Amino acid sequence: MNRFLLVISFALMTNIIYCQTKNFIDQAYLETTAKADTLVMPDKIFLSIIISENNTKGKETLEDVELRMFEKLKLIGIETEKQLVLSDLSSNFKKYLLKAQDILKSKYYELLVFDAKTAGKVIYELEEIGISNVNFERTEYSKIEELQIKLKSKAIQKAKMQAEAMVKPLNQNLGKAIFISDINNTQIGNHLQGKVSGIRIRGSSSINKGYNVIPIEFEKIKVESEVNVKFIIH
Repeated sequence: MNRFLLVISFALMTNIIYCQTKNFIDQAYLETTAKADTLVMPDKIFLSIIISENNTKGKETLEDVELRMFEKLKLIGIETEKQLVLSDLSSNFKKYLLKAQDILKSKYYELLVFDAKTAGKVIYELEEIGISNVNFERTEYSKIEELQIKLKSKAIQKAKMQAEAMVKPLNQNLGKAIFISDINNTQIGNHLQGKVSGIRIRGSSSINKGYNVIPIEFEKIKVESEVNVKFIIH
């Protein structure tokens, strides 16, 4: 008896699902896709800094180089407690065996700055004290999620305008949306977006004496949202 009831229940559920699907397909609808995008200037710039005893030719310890770096960054206005972190958190330093008796110690840091001018100043000032191994890692925009939400709304508005324009020549009316899909959210158009290798800008002390800050320009980040919408038409 229980098995019989179970079979009936399953058949009813299947029929309901089939009817719902059939009703959806049987409705006259218009499908359209729309994009919205904008350009924003990155406000988070990450630099990698490598300090090594090898750069001092044995005249200073790694700790001495590190202390000078901290002092110089603080003079620039960097909050080292918040903006500077060790890249390799598993150990305080890495060791490389050079000869049977020699060990080279190095530390890898990641520094966060908030504009291109400060990034250029950091590169210049660190090279002034013998730290030239500074590289651009990546750039980010801090309010990216808020921006993407706004772009989704604009994309849906654009989709509605497209749909209205498409049904107007047919003398039909656009009804409510019966399906909305968030297709894609992307960040493109920035050559430093994501992990970057092979990009290095030396301090201007080695290029042009007396020039205080390296002029650096970042490409704006293109943020894009795309939606797919189905509207009833009647």
